[in-house]
Order: sequence, then structure tokens, then C-alpha cells
Amino acid sequence: MASYDVIVIGSGPGGYVSAIRCAQLGLKTACVEGRDTLGGTCLNVGCIPSKALLHASHQLYEAKHNFAKMGLMADNPVVDWTKMQNYKTEVIEGNTKGIEFLFKKNKIDWIKGWASIPAAGEVKVGDETHSAKYIIIASGSESSSLQGIEVDEKIVVTSTGALALDKIPAKMVVIGAGVIGLELGSVYARLGSDVEVIEFLDEITPGMDAEVQKTFQRILKKQGLKFTMGAAVQSVSVKKAKATVGYLKRKKDTQHQVEADVVLVATGRRPFVDGLGLEALGVTLTDRGQIQTDTHYATSVPGIYAIGDAITGPMLAHKAEDEGMAVAEILAEQAGHVNYDVIPSVIYTHPEVASVGQTEEQLKEAGRDYKVGKFSFMGNGRAKANFAADGFVKILADTATDRILGAHIIGPMAGDLIHEVCVAMEFGAAAEDLARTCHAHPTYSEAVREAALACGLGAIHS
Repeated sequence: MASYDVIVIGSGPGGYVSAIRCAQLGLKTACVEGRDTLGGTCLNVGCIPSKALLHASHQLYEAKHNFAKMGLMADNPVVDWTKMQNYKTEVIEGNTKGIEFLFKKNKIDWIKGWASIPAAGEVKVGDETHSAKYIIIASGSESSSLQGIEVDEKIVVTSTGALALDKIPAKMVVIGAGVIGLELGSVYARLGSDVEVIEFLDEITPGMDAEVQKTFQRILKKQGLKFTMGAAVQSVSVKKAKATVGYLKRKKDTQHQVEADVVLVATGRRPFVDGLGLEALGVTLTDRGQIQTDTHYATSVPGIYAIGDAITGPMLAHKAEDEGMAVAEILAEQAGHVNYDVIPSVIYTHPEVASVGQTEEQLKEAGRDYKVGKFSFMGNGRAKANFAADGFVKILADTATDRILGAHIIGPMAGDLIHEVCVAMEFGAAAEDLARTCHAHPTYSEAVREAALACGLGAIHS
């Protein structure tokens, strides 16, 4: 029986980051992973491969729509799907091998196989049982489907299957207008598929700032995505390599059908805790199947901790990473902490969409007196030069104190721009602090400063 200070179960962003931080803090650490490669869903069949396809398909879009405007004259590009898939695979391999290198560098043992926890302080992998003073569950999540819909990962697919289709479908139906559905729907729309998104609610991207939602949907429609809103999917049947989706239009109470070559079920994710033996151990779960933890990530069983998608909160890789570092520091008797009020979210379409903090709708519901500073990318010189002037930056600040309460960006590089606001919020900055910070010209980031200026006397370029 090998003995460790810490055994981390799962090598996704939460697990591998936690293992590295534990090792850096002097704890003898092992990480259990059942896949053949490290990195979890994110690096293997999630964040990283999807961003590779988003990048490749966006370059195709640029070549078709903007190259000629810049004097770049070339024949219409043709997609070699096999080569694009090979590119995606190379990106995955580069990242997963990078985690292997970091494990070796930090002297972390990779225990290969699927873990169970027969008792507190014990982790069983295959026929071997290892002991640890602390166990950190970072087992992540898996795609959740709708009841009665059978996923075969060929015609009816989750995000995993959608990243590895044999060919580009002529018609794709996406069930769910959340982050995953819109990102992958964008990929295939750029590659030439007829993409229809069917969403139960009346708006896309639930929980997002309402003004961003409307602008985002309008832009995606311009890019060719079709939307059927307020529709409850009731069935998906497959016959002769074709799928038929049956749905109910809720307001009209009418039944409809649509055929597709591929149906992407993008209806969210659920914690993946199968096989760990949590019920027998007495680990308390929430009604949604998440592991219940206290403010220090401790479960109901002493010595067992949990982080990331397996516990409550947004299912975001960077949220898991922060929790992974925090719990490692707690186990090393330091003050690990995560500020859940400043966790950004990003959708990697084009334009990108990013947000942090509260929305206008949340502030109104709370009765908070706030002000809005808004600036359109149409007033940003860099964005106009790069054919990327769709969208805006919106900053929300407290009326009395000017403290930044939230920010919402739809536009070029939104996923990078949002972090300027995150840092400001961590330091309790006022909108005026951003407004008085010199920003290089010409950059997209000037739009953030202009939105901050709009919280005061007004933006300069609008």
C-alpha cells in the first residue's frame, strides 16, 4: 500500500491544478486518472478541442468574408475535415503532454485507473489500495441528456461526439441555447452546416445580461444560425442515418418535427461521481447529485474534500482551478480562499461574450441603486479596422460609491478584456479608477475605459 499526504481523484483543471499546488506546498501527492491522458474533459473532449475548432472555423469565416476587403485575393478555401481533426488532435496532445511534464517536474505520482473510496483515507485503483491523509475528489462532470433521448455519439451526440464527427453534417439541430450549444453550433455553421437551435426558454444563454442576450442572438442569426425558442423537445428518433426531432411550441401548444443529419444534445452537465462509493461512505449529496461541502471544501466524511464540477457552483474550468489551489492551501494550513463574486464567464464564439459580477436584472431584483456605463465597439478604432465592431462593453457601478458591481462585454477578445474588470473588482475599484487608467491606443481595451468613463461625465468617442 502506497502512502501519501494527498490523493486527488481526477486530473481535470481542478484536479491537476490542486495536485500541483499540493506538491508545491510540500505535500506528497498522487493523482488518479482513468483516461489514457491527463487533463480531464476540458483538455481532452471539452474546452481545448472546441477552441481549436472555433479558431479554425473562424479563420475560414475571415477568409470567405473579410480577406478580399483587405486586398488578400485568393481562391475560395476548401475544408479538409480530416486535416482539421488532426490539427485538433495535435492541440490536445500538446496540452495533455504538458500536464504530464508538470506532474514529473513536481514529483506527483500518476495512478492510472478509475478510483473508488472504500473507506476514509483509502483510495482503491484496480487491485491496489493506496492510503492518504487527505482525499480530494475532483471527478468533474458529464453531459446530461433529456429523458427518453438515446445518445449514440454518431447521429445523436453530446459535445464529445460533436467534436469528432466523421463528416460535416448538412443539417444539425442543437438542443439547448447555452454555451456549449452555441459554440459548437457556430463551428458547424461556419463550416457550412444548416444549424437550427431549439431552446426551451424564450431567450438564449440563461442568466446572462438581457441586453447582451438580445444582441448576441441577433449577431448569431446574421451568421446563419436559426433559432426556435420556447420549444420543449419531446423526442429524438433515428432511422436510416437521419434523426427526427419532435418538439412542442409551448405558447401555441402545437407539435412540430424537424429532420437532421446530426442532433447535438447540449442541455447541460451533471456531476460525475459514479463508482466512487460515496453513498456507502456516507458522503452527503445535494438534491442535484452534487457533493455537499462546507466553506473549506470538506465533505461530511472527515479527510475527504471535493471541488469543481462535482460540487455546487458554476461548472467552469477556472472555478475548479481556483478551488483546487484553495483546498491545497487549506490542507497545508494556509488561508485558501475563492471570491465567488468575481468569477468570469466566457462564450468563445465570434464575437466573444464575457461577464463578471452582477447583471442589471439581478441588481434591480435586489433593489440596488446602480448606474450604467456603456460603449459600443463601433467607436473603437482597432475594432473597426479589424471588421470586429459588433457589440459593446457595459459596466455597472453603485450610484453612491461608484464601486464596480459587474461588467458585460460582447465583442472582440471579450474573454481577455473582462479580466481587467476582474482585477479592478478584486481591489474594490470604482469605475473612475478604470476611467483614469491610461490605456494604449489603438487597442480593444480602450472600449473598457470608455465604458468606465460613461459611468461618469461620459465616454469620449461616442
